[in-house]
Amino acid sequence: MSEAGVEVKLEDRPRGRTAVVTIDNQRRLNCLSTPIIVRLTAVLSDLAADASLRAVIITGAGDKAFIGGADLNELGALSSDSARLFITRLHQACSAIRNCPVPVIARINGYCLGAGLEIAASCDLRAAADHAQFGMPEVQVGLPSVIEAALLPGLIGWGRSREMLFTGNLYSAAEAASIGLIEKQVAAAALDTAIADWLEAILRAGPEAIRAQKALLNRWQRVSIEEGILAGIDALADAYKGDEPRAAIQAFFAQKRR
Repeated sequence: MSEAGVEVKLEDRPRGRTAVVTIDNQRRLNCLSTPIIVRLTAVLSDLAADASLRAVIITGAGDKAFIGGADLNELGALSSDSARLFITRLHQACSAIRNCPVPVIARINGYCLGAGLEIAASCDLRAAADHAQFGMPEVQVGLPSVIEAALLPGLIGWGRSREMLFTGNLYSAAEAASIGLIEKQVAAAALDTAIADWLEAILRAGPEAIRAQKALLNRWQRVSIEEGILAGIDALADAYKGDEPRAAIQAFFAQKRR
């Protein structure tokens, strides 16, 4: 199904459902306009309500861009009030990714700039093709980088974040991998295989365990170390309210005995 530049492809697998969400605005390097942002948020909210969902992949249409940024034509026409509304909507899209109860993987197949990098940073895992380029060029058009750019220090450290945000420079996929901005850098032809390796491991794991782990990871970003540890104690105890741990451990020993 497609609408307003967002396509969703669902795949039912033996161990659960996966979804590929594609931003399709190739004529403008998959840049994000308000209709695309609103539609993306709605799509992710719908997916989050699917109890059979195991993982989501976000990518851009074609092979030139993941997301080239926010739509500059729209940015150039904003007022202070409409700018607040635009950036709030973009944050809501990023938040929908972060709050999705299952892992969200960024499949970065080209330019990943500005709003695109904020979308990628909101994802749980990032794999990029060799030709991908990364950057936060907002200062070069008179704007600060905001909202989910706040996630960058946690990924690449404060020094690298300052360099990226102050200069607006572009980084190659190799440079992005070297500073921890992405987890995998591969040839374009190997991008889907690299992501499939992650999906296979995620689908092998217990679905409730994966959802609990993502919830914990999100909480660890917001609370102190001590609070995070205590939250983990609750999460482990809660896991035993269902049958998943016992069944998985029994299956493990049964496999060992073969």
